[in-house]
Amino acid sequence: MAEHYFTAAPSSPAATHDVPFRVDGRDLVLQAAAGVFSGTRLDPGTAVLLEHAPRPPATGRLLDLGCGYGPIACALSLRSPAADVVAVDVNERARELTAANAATLGLAVTVTADDDGPFDAIWSNPPIRIGKAALHALLLRWLGRLAPEGVAYLVVQRNLGSDSLQRWLDSVGHPTERLTSVRGYRVLATR
Repeated sequence: MAEHYFTAAPSSPAATHDVPFRVDGRDLVLQAAAGVFSGTRLDPGTAVLLEHAPRPPATGRLLDLGCGYGPIACALSLRSPAADVVAVDVNERARELTAANAATLGLAVTVTADDDGPFDAIWSNPPIRIGKAALHALLLRWLGRLAPEGVAYLVVQRNLGSDSLQRWLDSVGHPTERLTSVRGYRVLATR
């Protein structure tokens, strides 16, 4: 079976790359690598999420679900330094990169494979390519860890099923609204 960014223990060489991007006027450079999601650049969907999702609350528990090399977790920690930012990913290389990137930037981010929550908010560019059944199971698991007033912000490309995902989330008791559509990506808010 071919390796994917959702492989737990990538065996491909971890050739690293600098990934520059900007958060709130601050230029950041994170290390990314082969074997993780968007290992050579900031994914366009992640860029849309960082630019167009609501700002995180100043405090509380904030989750980056499927953290990859950590651009969302690092942005959350920069924007809300008093919050408890948690980054999760099944991929151990992704977790290592996120921890190293946060440390290099002097950010407090807890990096783990799992966390029981609850979370006041979740941000995610979810792993659509794991397949519909696995994606649904993943989302149900983590959305169930939202605090009662919590909200999850998801970015999904229109042609990869954002509209059907929104309908499915509504149908399983997670009211979801489209906040914006930018460059073919939808930012969804689900409760």
